[in-house]
Amino acid sequence: MSDRQLFTEEGSAEVVAASFDDTPDPRLKQVMTSLVRHLHAFVKDVELTEEEWGSAIDFLTRTGHMSNEVRQEFILLSDVLGVSMLVETINHRTGGTSTESTVLGPFHMVESPRRELGDDINLDRKGTPCLVSGRVTGPDGEPLAGASVDVWQTNEDGFYDVQQPGIQPAGNLRGLFTADADGRFWFRSVVPRYYPIPDDGPVGQLLAATGRHPNRPAHLHFIVAAPGYRPVTTHVFVADSPYLDSDAVFGVKESLIREVPEVDDPARAAEVGLANPFRTLTFDLTLLRADQAPAAAQPAQAQPTVVRGAPS
Repeated sequence: MSDRQLFTEEGSAEVVAASFDDTPDPRLKQVMTSLVRHLHAFVKDVELTEEEWGSAIDFLTRTGHMSNEVRQEFILLSDVLGVSMLVETINHRTGGTSTESTVLGPFHMVESPRRELGDDINLDRKGTPCLVSGRVTGPDGEPLAGASVDVWQTNEDGFYDVQQPGIQPAGNLRGLFTADADGRFWFRSVVPRYYPIPDDGPVGQLLAATGRHPNRPAHLHFIVAAPGYRPVTTHVFVADSPYLDSDAVFGVKESLIREVPEVDDPARAAEVGLANPFRTLTFDLTLLRADQAPAAAQPAQAQPTVVRGAPS
């Protein structure tokens, strides 16, 4: 008989963790050992009942059944538990030197149509007109000429175009722009609206059972990239939107909130091609250089390891 300890309530985590001692991949061993220790500590802390354990298994099973090629209910579960944002934040630390990132979201499902600077991406003509502009720079303030600026947002009714095929025009409120020689970009759009995440599945039932709402505050999505620099995936949030302090997926960061003031100036409105009055949103973005380690980054050996044979 080996020297390994047998299972007991008190020593459960140590016994199970020891089963991973011969794991060839050191990172996988670290992750599994830590997972077991925390999971067993949780079960002991709440003294999980058999009925609760069965309910949890049923919940996870239904979460898997709800997922398909379009909808990933497990990612939604990760979102509402704040895990998605925590992973995003850990892996994209900025130390205050570049634009903070946030979650990609589930609706970047199609390639954004290429647009010219100044184009109007509001194809369904709903909502409050808004001029969006900004500048892309490097960490020393250098303009990033030719940076790509990919944007997408909801319409006035709080839906993305891919949620309403046949109702919204394809590519509505999406655009892929190229910044000018000074790193500047600008386009015409509408003020986005807050909206609920999908809540007709197990994750929605969890929110309802815990007295939480499913809403996200109004925001525009951005993916900004330039050769030689680290791309950033982020949002800009409308300062007067509801739910800024209770985003269902915890995506709001203070540095990403912007005022969207009204401009009542017929001449300026005519100049930019918008109805008067209109609102303006300015969002400047700073990228780290590709060879520049993010502030307080984890050492290389602590980065996630892909388990061979697992779906990526």
